[in-house]
Amino acid sequence: MKKRTTGIIILAAGSSSRLGQPKQFLEFNGKTLLFHTVEQALKVTDNVIVVSGAQPIEIEQQLNSVVNISNEDWESGMGSSLCKGLQEMLLLHPGLDRCIITVCDQPFINACIFQSLIEKQESSGKGIVASAYAATSGVPVLFNSGYFDDLLNLPDSGGAKMLIAKYQHDTADVRFEKGAIDIDTMEDYQKLTGTL
Repeated sequence: MKKRTTGIIILAAGSSSRLGQPKQFLEFNGKTLLFHTVEQALKVTDNVIVVSGAQPIEIEQQLNSVVNISNEDWESGMGSSLCKGLQEMLLLHPGLDRCIITVCDQPFINACIFQSLIEKQESSGKGIVASAYAATSGVPVLFNSGYFDDLLNLPDSGGAKMLIAKYQHDTADVRFEKGAIDIDTMEDYQKLTGTL
């Protein structure tokens, strides 16, 4: 049986305006949030793409061999970055079976979460597997190839949650309680690091 191929797209295009500095480069446990996310993704698959926007050069310097796509339209919204990342992923890996969409400001993301999404998809047969936390379903989220067209046609201001809501009948969840912890403000970061 053919081994199914998985890609991971890490959305890292924002300017972190509420934080006042690029969240991608905040350090936690000795690593930047972006480097940690990339490192965990590479434990699951070699097919990893980072979509940058506001700081493409600085992000490039952190990535070594990982593909970095710069989205010049990043300010138009997450949907545009998601679309740009998936287009590039499909150019590089045209036979891709499924793709995980994630962000770089969830400090407790790890390879086990990505692997759980894959395992849940295989055991449930569902086309979408989302992470469940704080009474919601969100990223990281896995889509099988049947949803690639939907992802590519998201409005610029849209995101993966639009499809999770639209296709609830074909969505399974995995628990990721610490997924509720993300970094949007300096207060969030100070709570995380215990410096508040």
